[in-house]
Order: sequence, then C-alpha cells, then structure tokens
Amino acid sequence: MLMKTIRIKALNQENFAPFGEVIEATEQCESYFINEGNCRRYHNLAKVEAKGENAKAIISIFRAKPISLPFELKMMERHPFGSQSFMPLSPSQFLVIVAKNENGKPASLQAFLANIGQGVNIDINVWHAPLCALKMETDFFVVDRDGAENNLETYDFENPYRIEK
Repeated sequence: MLMKTIRIKALNQENFAPFGEVIEATEQCESYFINEGNCRRYHNLAKVEAKGENAKAIISIFRAKPISLPFELKMMERHPFGSQSFMPLSPSQFLVIVAKNENGKPASLQAFLANIGQGVNIDINVWHAPLCALKMETDFFVVDRDGAENNLETYDFENPYRIEK
C-alpha cells in the first residue's frame, strides 16, 4: 500500500489562513477591558458562518479520544453550510489536519500542531480530519452550524496518509 507522509507544522495565523482562523488571545488581537476593568475581551477572533434553511450557530462539547503519532489518516470531512470552531477546554495540544478542495476531493493536505491556548475556526467547505486529541481524552468547546440541510460530506482515501512529526 502506497502511503504519503505529511509532516506536522506549527499552527499560526499566517500558515493557517487558507483554511480559517487560529483562535488565541495574543497582543496582536483587538482587545479591551470590560467588567469594570476586571476582564480583558479579545474581540472578534473568528467568524461564525451558518448558511441554509433555518440555519443557526450552535455550541456543543465534543469529547475526543487521543491519537498516537505517527497517525494513519484514512478519511476527511467538510461542511458545506457552516464553519466549525474547536477550542480545547483543558490545557492540551491537538492536531489539525486540513486540505484544499480539488474537484470535490481533499488535496494538498497540511497538518498543524495546535499548542496550549490555541483553537481553530475551519471555514466552510474546507476538508479536515476528525478531531485529533493528543496524549489524553479532551473536551472541545465547538461552535458550528445546525439547519435543515445535511452539513457533512466525507471522503475515504484509497491509500491513507501517514501523519508524523
């Protein structure tokens, strides 16, 4: 079986921009104090998109079992009607694997290591792997779309990809 290898990169705004936004509180973010100066709000870190009939943004918690590296990626998914944001609820790293769309299939796959304090917002129609927690089972705060249309497409690879450091 022929298996392509993808090396994991650091996650930052610049290299993740073709796929969505990195969610993190940095000095570069628009921020200001609220609640009588007791809280700093890091404002507008990602855009939530919800298209289609009776579409709305919803909040969920996903509990992901950890994967081990190297990891064999066998499938990807995308969401044609809504963005999807993932932020771990505990201080943990996770893997983000995304791909450009080429004729309805994932192409030019990239893997990113999200560090503690980072989350991602994946744009509409961007192919991505299911959640890949590392080292421990992790709960994720998820903002995505609910509505009348089926918002999930999957793609199974004929030959899996090997994801490694």
